Amino acid sequence: MPLATEVFRTPMVSFLYERGWRQNFIFGGFPGPEKEFDMAKDYLKPVLGGTIVDASCGSGMFSRLFAKSGLFSQVIALDYSDNMLQQCYEFIDKEENFPKEKVTLIRADIARLPFKSSSVDALYAGAALHCWSSPSTAVAEISQILRPGGVFVATTYILDGPFAFVPFMRTFRQNVMGKAGGHIFLSGRELEDLCQTCGLVDFTCVRNARFVMISARKRS
Repeated sequence: MPLATEVFRTPMVSFLYERGWRQNFIFGGFPGPEKEFDMAKDYLKPVLGGTIVDASCGSGMFSRLFAKSGLFSQVIALDYSDNMLQQCYEFIDKEENFPKEKVTLIRADIARLPFKSSSVDALYAGAALHCWSSPSTAVAEISQILRPGGVFVATTYILDGPFAFVPFMRTFRQNVMGKAGGHIFLSGRELEDLCQTCGLVDFTCVRNARFVMISARKRS
């Protein structure tokens, strides 16, 4: 896997992720987990009560918020990093009165999701899309597993400014940066095109500095 993926599989990064690493995202415009969670809930209203996948869940920060909220019948915490999932398990195990029966931990590649077609009501991917080696493959997989009317919500860093409009930059970022294990930052237009190409509609985008939250749904 690319370096950007492998680094999150190391024990040290997995341990530090929720103990300082993730909190630094506020310098890029991320509003903080609680605010991000509130923003996501607004987009997820049409599918409340169903099953949600917290993709690239890391140490399960949002998986735990989804489970404790009682808004979903089942929360699936999914990540490629076994060490991240171990941290997720330990956080859940230590928390009193946590609804453990609502959470399932799964190790899987975002580009090969282990779910039947049209079997999931929602998928949330927090601060992850820019780390995926192939965002187009991942979003196509997400569209495949969502039920008709299912909702995709994601947060990421956005690329803008003059270089976002230079045609060769997209090829460079996808083919060179991706293969080298770097982060793939997309513009707002590219994110919208990505969702539409994968069969998702009603794209929305809210941003603050370089932070962006996007949402789209699978056509009913």
